[in-house]
Amino acid sequence: MPVTVKETPLFALHGLLWYNEGMDVEKTLENIPKDPGVYIMKDASGIIIYIGKARVLRSRVSQYFKGGDGRAMLHSLVPKVEQVDYIVTGTELEALILENNLIKEHSPKYNTLLKDDKTYPFIGVTLGEEYPRLVYVRKLKHDKTKYFGPFADAKAAKGTMDLLNKTLKLRTCGNRSPGKGGRECLNYHMGICEGPCREHISAGDYMEHVEKAMEFLGGNSASLIKDLEEKMKKAASDLDFEAAAVYRDQIENLKKVMEKQLVSSNDGKDRDYVALARDDGYEDAGVSEIIIQIFFIRGGKLIGKEHHYMKAPLGEEDGEIVSGFLRQYYLEAPLLPGEIFIEEELKDHDILEEYLTQRRGGKVHIVVPKRGNKEKLLELAKKNAKLTLNNDREKLKRQKARTVEASQSLGEMAGVSGLKRIEAYDISNISGYNMVGSMVVFEDGSPRKADYRKFRIKTLLGQDDYGAMREVMLRRFEHGLRERKEGKESSFTRFPDLVLMDGGKGQVNVAREVMSELNLDITICGMVKDDCHRTRALLKDGEEIPMPKDSPVFHLITRIQDEAHRFAITFHRSLRSKEQTRSILDDIPGVGDKRKKIIMKNFPTIDDLKKADEDSLAAIEGIDKKTAKAIRDFFDGREGEMAFEE
Repeated sequence: MPVTVKETPLFALHGLLWYNEGMDVEKTLENIPKDPGVYIMKDASGIIIYIGKARVLRSRVSQYFKGGDGRAMLHSLVPKVEQVDYIVTGTELEALILENNLIKEHSPKYNTLLKDDKTYPFIGVTLGEEYPRLVYVRKLKHDKTKYFGPFADAKAAKGTMDLLNKTLKLRTCGNRSPGKGGRECLNYHMGICEGPCREHISAGDYMEHVEKAMEFLGGNSASLIKDLEEKMKKAASDLDFEAAAVYRDQIENLKKVMEKQLVSSNDGKDRDYVALARDDGYEDAGVSEIIIQIFFIRGGKLIGKEHHYMKAPLGEEDGEIVSGFLRQYYLEAPLLPGEIFIEEELKDHDILEEYLTQRRGGKVHIVVPKRGNKEKLLELAKKNAKLTLNNDREKLKRQKARTVEASQSLGEMAGVSGLKRIEAYDISNISGYNMVGSMVVFEDGSPRKADYRKFRIKTLLGQDDYGAMREVMLRRFEHGLRERKEGKESSFTRFPDLVLMDGGKGQVNVAREVMSELNLDITICGMVKDDCHRTRALLKDGEEIPMPKDSPVFHLITRIQDEAHRFAITFHRSLRSKEQTRSILDDIPGVGDKRKKIIMKNFPTIDDLKKADEDSLAAIEGIDKKTAKAIRDFFDGREGEMAFEE
């Protein structure tokens, strides 16, 4: 079974190796075991900057401090290493899997990283259902659904699915229970569904239709077209020319779909062709921009292609980059081909094949073609990668100006050197009802959505934006400090270089008070808005710093502000539905929505409500004596326990 990070009993976490000029390297290296495992390198701030795997930990880690292994990026990596953790695993394969999970979690600076998270459409067959359906999906699940694809063209995927549904009369409803009685749906009366939900067709006969759909999606269209041709001929011989014309149109449409698929072989195998193109012109950032092109062969036919952006340390070898891509790309993919063709041999070829074979549940071969059609198709993938890289070079430059350079400019304005991580906060509510807070994170000028956090306000009932902001920031940084003390690593333990407040002096002062209370030294700035609620200046140390509206830094701050506001509003709206809108007041007998609003209007905090006696409660318009007694009994019975939802 694949090892995951959560399965910590399989690993043994050992001590620390400290690397600095005064360290006895030889003696320290002796303490590292000769077992397989993963090593985790950190800088002076405790930030993970590189993660690697090893068949023999001591030998592999020693290479970094005794001349390296020839990789150019070690010259910039090793001087920054101040600490090395290592995790022992049972096998080298477990180490590879753990390494991949940790890289995905922490995105270390010196690892080869898959940058984009775009998804492509698949067609799934829900084999876990009694009468399977075709479904259009972008996120694959590890269930009984069988997936076909990916399709580079979403419109073509939907069109193919629609055509198969109509041709084979498959059900499209997802919430009707077979055999439960009731009326047939409109599709049945239109003649484009066999009505399996009302058992107008047996499960066996219906599955024959499903199997024909899977054959077609798998690249074998001959069987389905032959069956339709026979039906067309029979309809014509029976003088049912209308039905014959329908079959004729279906055949033509299916052939058109198949014409879009280029035949690459006659053996019907599934293959992926992976080629790389790179741009090393980013010396200032110390990285290479990479494009990986994949051609998908399914059932012997080229059904589509896609490209992915990666970044790698400057000077990283192509083989290392491709190896990192294969591990990250196929980590969670339910669909793996039997063969993957690449441009050059990999150092970890055998262990990577074993890993992918385990993921697929069947043999996977990683092959470097030397001649013939396979080599030509890989060259074509390489050409496409270069074309994409050339076409996107200007786009990447504009994106860099939009993100990294804008982030650097913001750092200069805010007085933060080496600005990397920015956190922005916002509060959302309607008259104090269901107050929520949001935290959005930007790194190098781009959103890091995995680190976004949302907060339900626990200690306030009425509207108090400053109090809500104070609570949010205290909870965020106290959580981080607590996890740091416990030796944990998470998004909470990574503190920002700059905090942006969606407000003026008041919000900035609240944030400063929290930082002072927690003894943290983090720069705080406010985003000052104009009459149209758009950012017009940055507020630092009580002074406004204006920004040209056409500058990259202005657009960056506007994006951050909009994102913080959007995230807070989205969360608040989700809580306004009846199922999700809850507070402690919902548990008090006789208190409905109307009385909740009355209570919140008269008692700004939970403590204020707890202190109120029965007479003062009954004196409030809209609260009768019975309800006042119920409120008092409720809090007395709970002895002050506040069971709020997170």
